[in-house]
Amino acid sequence: MSNAFKEQLLKAGLADPKKLKAAKKQQHQQRVQAGKSQKPVSETTLLAEQRRQEQVARDQELNRKKQEQLQKKAILAQVKQLIAHNTIKPSGELSFNFTDGTLVKRIYVNNKLHGELTRGLLAVVRDGEQYVLVPAAIAAKIAQREPDCIVVLHDRQQQTVDEDDPYAAYQIPDDLMW
Repeated sequence: MSNAFKEQLLKAGLADPKKLKAAKKQQHQQRVQAGKSQKPVSETTLLAEQRRQEQVARDQELNRKKQEQLQKKAILAQVKQLIAHNTIKPSGELSFNFTDGTLVKRIYVNNKLHGELTRGLLAVVRDGEQYVLVPAAIAAKIAQREPDCIVVLHDRQQQTVDEDDPYAAYQIPDDLMW
């Protein structure tokens, strides 16, 4: 009937089609606004929203863990690549003893490599089950990424000598074997 009433008003010239359209649009907007503000909140919709938020939180946590695993994998690949490209093959009859945790390990090197190891120019790095030698600069890069791989890296800093030290005149050789 409302359509018939509108048609009568249009025929009589009392209403304009544009004004009717604007009024209809305004009524529709008012109904939509009223529906949003007075929408009854049911318990099931609250539970559904809560479950959805919990699922989103779980998904975000899983994604974060996956990203951490991928990042850790990338770091390990970088370390392996650094070791592979900068390995110095130990060769010689002189044994260099070092500790890995509670174990005493031995690697055979020549005099030159032994001197460089004791002065801190070379480092012993764990590559899987093997121990390899790398330059100290590369060992520093490896230590930034994965500090557990570094087994032996001596400091190259000079030790300070106390003025009151009675043994200051006696030099300790840095190539002592044990």
